[in-house]
Amino acid sequence: MKILTIAITAIASLMPVLSGVMKLTKGQEIMDTLNKFGVGDHAILLGLMEIVFAALFIYPKTMKIGFILLSCYFAGALATELSHASPFNAALPLALIWIAAFLRDRSIFLPVKSVENVG
Repeated sequence: MKILTIAITAIASLMPVLSGVMKLTKGQEIMDTLNKFGVGDHAILLGLMEIVFAALFIYPKTMKIGFILLSCYFAGALATELSHASPFNAALPLALIWIAAFLRDRSIFLPVKSVENVG
C-alpha cells in the first residue's frame, strides 16, 4: 500500500510540476491554449503557482494546504474548460490529487475517532 501511495503521489505531483514548467517555457502550443482561454498574459504566474502548490503538496507538513491550493487551482481550470467547451484536461490531475491525499492522510476526508469515544 505504501508503494501505491508513493506512486500515485508522485504522478499527481509531477503533473502540475510539468504543466508549470511548460507554462514557464511559454511553448507555442501551451500559449495558444492559454490565449484561447484569455489567460496567456499570466502564463508565468500560473506556472509558478502550479509548481509551488505541488511542492507544498509533496512536503508532509504542508500537504494539507498544498492539497487545498491544488484542488482550488484545478477546479478553476476545470471551470474555465467547461465555460469554453474544451476537453476536461484538469479532471485527471484533480482526481489523482484527491486520491493521493486520501491515501496519505484520511483525516482530510473522514473524521478521526478520538480515544475517548472508543469503547
